[in-house]
Amino acid sequence: MGTPDAIRLALGKLQKLGLLIRVAHGIYYYPKINRNKYIKSKYLSPSIDEIAYGIAKRDKIRIVPTGAYALNALGLSTQVPANAVFITDGAPRRIAVGKGMGILFKHTSEARSLAYKSKLLMLIVSALREIGEGKIMPQQLEIIKEHFSHITKQEFETDLQLMPLWVRKIFLSL
Repeated sequence: MGTPDAIRLALGKLQKLGLLIRVAHGIYYYPKINRNKYIKSKYLSPSIDEIAYGIAKRDKIRIVPTGAYALNALGLSTQVPANAVFITDGAPRRIAVGKGMGILFKHTSEARSLAYKSKLLMLIVSALREIGEGKIMPQQLEIIKEHFSHITKQEFETDLQLMPLWVRKIFLSL
């Protein structure tokens, strides 16, 4: 609602007043006061997910976590990646968030990967693709089964055709 210079100036003033906090270039959030005495920071930072999904909403793109980040989000891995990787139908880019952390958006032309109705099912399929066909351990299958119980029959039936065949066989055997 103004020139880029006017907007930059207004955001800078709001930041100086403590009404906004800058996460990265062009990305701000309303600060939440930290009430935990064991955390030194005055404000609570938004999670990587909140930032990524905020960017997706702003840019009107679809995203899904992938790689080690998807595995960690589901509890299939204890590895916490420094960079959260998302596939997107938007532009590829990297956003630095905090010290040594970042968000990486990788463009995909495979629209099927982003067309799921159930975000949880889309995340599970992404994690299974990361593990790979025939490499899923029994304890991972138990965790997947627990997550799968939160997916409605209608969501599953709608998204079934989008899954790779080997993933579909896993779900049908649960």
